[in-house]
Amino acid sequence: MPATTATAQDFVPYATAAIDFHSALNIPAGPLVASRAELDSLHAHLVALHGLLDAHARRTAPLLPAEGDHLRTVRTRLWQAAEHLHAAYHCSPRPGSGEVPEAGACRSGRPEGAAELTICRRHQDTAQLVRRRTIPADLYSPFTGLVRH
Repeated sequence: MPATTATAQDFVPYATAAIDFHSALNIPAGPLVASRAELDSLHAHLVALHGLLDAHARRTAPLLPAEGDHLRTVRTRLWQAAEHLHAAYHCSPRPGSGEVPEAGACRSGRPEGAAELTICRRHQDTAQLVRRRTIPADLYSPFTGLVRH
C-alpha cells in the first residue's frame, strides 16, 4: 500500500466535520443554555481560526493585495466573534451554583477575580496580536473594508 502524505488542506475538512458531529451529538433539542466549557471550546476554535487566517493574510497580502484585504477582513470578523464568545462566557451561569452574573458584573474588568481561566488567558494573548495587526477603525467599523476589485 503506498504511503500517503497529508497536506495542510486535508485537515480543515476534518475540523469542520468534527464540529458538525459535535453539534449533532451534544446540542440538546431543548432550550438549555450553552455551558461554560462549550463556550470555552468554541472560543479556542475561533482563536485558532483567527491565527490561521492571520497567517494566510500576512503571506498573501504582499502578493495579491485584493485577496489579502478579504483575508484580513475575515480575520477581523473572527476576532469580533471571539470577543462576543468571551463576553457570553462571562454572562453564562457559573458552574456549581448556577448563578447568572448581573449585566454590570459582566462589563467589569474581572467579574470573577484574576484572569486565571484559560479562556481569559487565550483571549488576552490573542488581543495583543490583534492590537499589533489591526487598527481600531477596522474593529469597530460596520463597513467590512473590502474595496479592491
